[in-house]
Amino acid sequence: MTMTKNLTLIAALTLAFASMAQAQEAAPAPEAKPDNEVSYNAAVVSDYRYRGISQTRLKPAVQVGADYVNNPSGLYAGTWATNIKWVKDGGGDGSIEWDIYAGKRGAINDTFSYDVGGLYYAYPSNELHPSANTFEFYGQLSAGPFSLKYSQSTTNLFGVANSKDSGYLDAQFNNEIYDGYVLNLHAGHQNVKNNGALSYSDYKIGVTKDFGVVSVGLAAVYANTDAYVGNGKNLGKKGAVLTISKTF
Repeated sequence: MTMTKNLTLIAALTLAFASMAQAQEAAPAPEAKPDNEVSYNAAVVSDYRYRGISQTRLKPAVQVGADYVNNPSGLYAGTWATNIKWVKDGGGDGSIEWDIYAGKRGAINDTFSYDVGGLYYAYPSNELHPSANTFEFYGQLSAGPFSLKYSQSTTNLFGVANSKDSGYLDAQFNNEIYDGYVLNLHAGHQNVKNNGALSYSDYKIGVTKDFGVVSVGLAAVYANTDAYVGNGKNLGKKGAVLTISKTF
């Protein structure tokens, strides 16, 4: 009886493993990404904060963009635009920011990845002297949910005189904490070359979730400076930012 039971158990296990093997063989392989991909994005924000400073005088903004990536090489390029108010508050003209960027990203090893590139911030018809138009090179190193990025301008920084070679250091942590809710932590420091009074640090803590139809984010933001003012408002003050976005 004991031998019969053992043989029956072995046979059952053999059949179970065979079924598992067949199921694994039948499972479809992950769909490979195409060599070239184009995506589009749109968002509405309650306040467009960039590096902790409101670009819209604490008012809402509508933002749209498009991205291209060549997956085999990691090369990418994109463009993005939003409404702004700070140029007019600074005595210039124009109410649009238009960004153009390109770069390369990839894996260094199983732990670290990189992203390097250049970004041009265009403010059409801004009429500021120096011009608000700015170009920066950037480099980012990531490991899991952590990333560290440094950007350096090769022009004057957003219309600030004698500010070429200004730098921004950005540390981020983005990780799912519960059922699709992602915790977003950020700390950054903007050094404005030869303009120490305009240098500052900024912070953000927020949560985002992709609901399928749209992604929703809510964040508390702050910049420790009162040097940036628009129409009498402190543009770096503590505040909450709601973002509703969609990538397609």
